[in-house]
Amino acid sequence: MATSSFLFFIIIITSFTVTPSSAKLTENFYEESCPRVQQVVYESVSKAIKLDPGVGAGLIRLLFHDCFVRGCDASVLLDSTDGKPSEKESLPNKNSLRGFEAIDDAKKAVEDVCPGTVSCADLLAFASRDAAMLMGGIKFNVPGGRRDDFHSREDEPVKFLPSPFADVSSLEDMFAKKGLSVKDTVVLSGAHSLGVAHCSNFRPRLYNKNNSIVIDPTLNPSLASVLTDICPANISNNNDPTVPLDFVSSHRLDNVYYKNIRKHRVVLVSDQVLDEDEHTEKMVKYYAKHSGAWKEEFAKAMVKMSKIEVLVGDEGEIRRNCRVVNKDA
Repeated sequence: MATSSFLFFIIIITSFTVTPSSAKLTENFYEESCPRVQQVVYESVSKAIKLDPGVGAGLIRLLFHDCFVRGCDASVLLDSTDGKPSEKESLPNKNSLRGFEAIDDAKKAVEDVCPGTVSCADLLAFASRDAAMLMGGIKFNVPGGRRDDFHSREDEPVKFLPSPFADVSSLEDMFAKKGLSVKDTVVLSGAHSLGVAHCSNFRPRLYNKNNSIVIDPTLNPSLASVLTDICPANISNNNDPTVPLDFVSSHRLDNVYYKNIRKHRVVLVSDQVLDEDEHTEKMVKYYAKHSGAWKEEFAKAMVKMSKIEVLVGDEGEIRRNCRVVNKDA
C-alpha cells in the first residue's frame, strides 16, 4: 500500500511538472494565441523592404548574428544600458548591422493585434524568413515558441561570429560548435549574395602595411581595380566606405554568389576560401550550377539555424519592446 501511494505521488508530480526543456518549437505555436502574426509580420517586412531593399539583407544577417551569440534569443536587439554595452556595440556588429527599425515596426504591428504574446526572438526569425522570400523567392516555414533573453554583452559576438578573414577550418569549427555542418556553412554563406561590406573587412587584399597597393592574387584584377577606387588605404572610423558583397545582383538572394566565388569576384577572404578547400570547393561548384538545389538547402539551413540554443517554456520573457527588457520597457 505504501509503495502504491509512492508511485501515485510520482505520477502526479511527473504529470503536472513542466520544465523548460520539455517545451518545443512548433509551426502552429501561435495558431490560437495570435493567428494573424504571420500575415502582420510579412506585411510589415514587405513594406520596409520596398522602402529600402537593403533591409532584406539586414534582417537575414540579424538572425545569423543573433543565433550564433547566446542562441536565437533576440539578445542582438537589445540596446545598451548605463555601464552595460550590448552586442550592438561589439566590433562585428557596430556600424554594420541594420534592420532594427524594421523589427521595431513589425513588433508594434504585432503588439497592436496580440499584445504580450509574440517574442522578439520569434519575430526576428519570421522577419528573416520573409526577407528570404521577398529577396529570393525562397519559401519555408519557421517554427515558433522562442523566448527573449534578459542579457546582451558586448564582448560575446567577437567570440562566436566568424571573422571576414577566417579560413575554412575556422569557419567549419565555428559552425560546428552551433550544431551546423560543413554543408550548412557553405549553404548559409550564400546569404552574402545580399548586403554590403566595409572596406576594412577586406583591406589586406588591396594594400600592404605601407599603404601601397598589393593585390591579393586570389582577387579578380578587374574587381580589385574597382575596389581600390572606392576604398582608401588609410581607413578610419570616419572613412570606411562600403561596397556590395555581390556586384552582379546585390539585391537578389541567389546562387550568383557561388558563381562569383568561382570567378574570384568576392570581396571577403572568408568567401573566397570556400573555393580553396577540396570539400567545400565541390559544393561551391555544385551550387553555382544548381540554383534550385541551393535554395532548397538554404531554406533547410535557415530553419536549422533558427533553432540554435533557444529559450523555451518558462525561460526568458516575451519583451514588449525588442530593444529593452520588460522591467525597463
